[in-house]
Amino acid sequence: MMMKCIAIDDEPLALQLLQDNIRHVPYLELIAGCRSAFDAMKVLEENKIDLIFIDIQMPGLTGLQFIGSLAGKPLVILITAYKQHALESYDLDVIDYLVKPVALDRFVKACNKAKEMYELKAGKNESMPPAFNYFFLNAGYSQVKIMFDDIIWMEGVRDYVKIHLKSTGKPFMFRNTLKAIEQELPSGKFIRIHKSYIVAIESITSIRKSSLFVKDMELPIGETFRDAVDKLMRKGF
Repeated sequence: MMMKCIAIDDEPLALQLLQDNIRHVPYLELIAGCRSAFDAMKVLEENKIDLIFIDIQMPGLTGLQFIGSLAGKPLVILITAYKQHALESYDLDVIDYLVKPVALDRFVKACNKAKEMYELKAGKNESMPPAFNYFFLNAGYSQVKIMFDDIIWMEGVRDYVKIHLKSTGKPFMFRNTLKAIEQELPSGKFIRIHKSYIVAIESITSIRKSSLFVKDMELPIGETFRDAVDKLMRKGF
């Protein structure tokens, strides 16, 4: 069970080390590395994130302030050079509190705690009725039924989403956001490759360094989504 995560640290070297550690953990999918809480906000708006790794001392908005501002926040692991915030951090219900420099074995231990909590929550959801293989989207005064298996790819265009379907040569336009639609999609069948594109994995025909092909259409791969695409390639799409 893969967990989508982001890393947040204003120090470039610390951020790079954090991202390298994340890449060592097979069940983590790094969606983005951010230099500030404000950069992270943009990523959270566009993606469903399961786990946040974040430094505390950052200019503008501290890690603790950022976490406290989130509604329905993901799991959180704090990484900092200071110990004095540990007590305050647990009031925010974080998974773990790591003090720099962080040894890899200690980092993995924290990740395992997050994985256990994530799987516990997922287990509760499994007791719910099985999900439908379709969803409805508003189109004017109508609700249009979209089958998940009919979707080829989706494009975010300002306040609208354009959905390309196998069953029709003409795409549908809906007033919605990619982030909202992404949360409705079944896991394992779709992948976000760019802030403006989500594609059905089964429709991908080939992948290049900075783009991929869906049928005959070439779509760009955003830098922050490169790791997710690389992991998909290693698993074999």
